[in-house]
Amino acid sequence: MSKYLVTGGAGFIGSNLIKQLLAKGDEVVVIDNYNGGKLPNRIHPGVEYVEGDIRNMDDLNKVMVGVDGVFHMAAIARMSFSVENPRETNDVNIGGTLNVLVAARDNGVKKVVYSASSSAYGKQEVVPFVETMKPAPMSPYGLQKYVGEEYSRLFFELYSLNTVSLRYFNVYGPNMDPNGAYALVIGKFLQQRKEGKPLTICGDGEYFRDYTNVYDIARANILAMESDKVGHGEVINIGNGRPFSVNELAKLIGGPSEYVAPRPGDPRRTEADNTKAKALLGWRPTIDLENGIKDLKKEFEIE
Repeated sequence: MSKYLVTGGAGFIGSNLIKQLLAKGDEVVVIDNYNGGKLPNRIHPGVEYVEGDIRNMDDLNKVMVGVDGVFHMAAIARMSFSVENPRETNDVNIGGTLNVLVAARDNGVKKVVYSASSSAYGKQEVVPFVETMKPAPMSPYGLQKYVGEEYSRLFFELYSLNTVSLRYFNVYGPNMDPNGAYALVIGKFLQQRKEGKPLTICGDGEYFRDYTNVYDIARANILAMESDKVGHGEVINIGNGRPFSVNELAKLIGGPSEYVAPRPGDPRRTEADNTKAKALLGWRPTIDLENGIKDLKKEFEIE
């Protein structure tokens, strides 16, 4: 049994990770400021929840004591919000990440698994995206998450703190907040369908995304924490490798739709090359989008 800290553990991805950690018999501590919502199905018995902020070093040092590993998931994860609020998102996504790494180093933590983002790739001429590509972020959020990767790499090289960065591709799945940061399009569409409203498609709908189920994202985090093959500042794609357009997604969810203005900073296509994840982590996706949407429609009580 190990003791893990999950930053942002009351959020969508963190709460799904905690389910898998508890099933393994691990001890879990969470630090969260609950800005992303505190839904009852994200709070798990037996977990120590500490209300705090990753921008506060005292808060972090208190929860790091005796911790074997850290899953750093706390972030302000909306790209459009970062365009409107670059300073606030910078303070959390860069300043907060640096604080987590410093506290982990100072408290003798063995490994930090950092929740990175495929938005670091930004505008690329070639797909699928491979980790060796030069990042070209199109939003402050994408840049901030990339800086977190670089800080994670440096903390291994300078201080021998084991780190690994997982670049998530469009996470969705059970218990997601339809108004939350992750899988914003899927959550929004499901909520609109449930309310009998048309699905609002930005631009022409030919924006392709590599939707990845949160169950598989959580599995990747645990594999990265436990694997002896990683921890040297690596960056690893975690994505299905099978992109769908927004138009195709709308058809899977069903119901009428309408087209609205495109959002600034949205790349046309994201697609993961997950060869590295398969080789280093033994990870591969297990839930395809069609089945994932079927399950979510049941959760949202949509026929």
